[in-house]
Amino acid sequence: MINEFNKIEKQLGYKFKDKELLRTALTHKTYAFEASQPVEYNERLEFLGDSVLNFIVAEKLYLTNKYFSEGELTRRRSLGVNNRFLADAAKRLNLGEYMFLGKGELKQSGSENPKTLANCLEAIIGAIYLDSNLLKVRNFILNKVYFKEFEF
Repeated sequence: MINEFNKIEKQLGYKFKDKELLRTALTHKTYAFEASQPVEYNERLEFLGDSVLNFIVAEKLYLTNKYFSEGELTRRRSLGVNNRFLADAAKRLNLGEYMFLGKGELKQSGSENPKTLANCLEAIIGAIYLDSNLLKVRNFILNKVYFKEFEF
């Protein structure tokens, strides 16, 4: 299993200490429901990742836009954490190539579904946070998710 994730870890720019966190982040519930044994899937990590992402984006906006009102900060944050933006970032990271999907989800091209991709990216963020610390997940978010795509 260790070598199994080398390619995606290189793509993410982060090497997991706990590979199971990465596996879980990449596992869609349809895959878990079809598994012969219980398999954890990414929805709980997605929940955590969503919160971490919102915090990091809010922090960055606050620190770099001293004269913006609360309303403007909120508006800009919502632009940077919406599913469309996150799906584009997930595509740039080729996450769809690595996701574990159930048969039905595969038939429906789930690896290209914007919501599924965005959710997977949020789960990856949650997994990196649990595997490391706030500094490393901040670095991942600001350098890999937002890259130069988002104007803070």
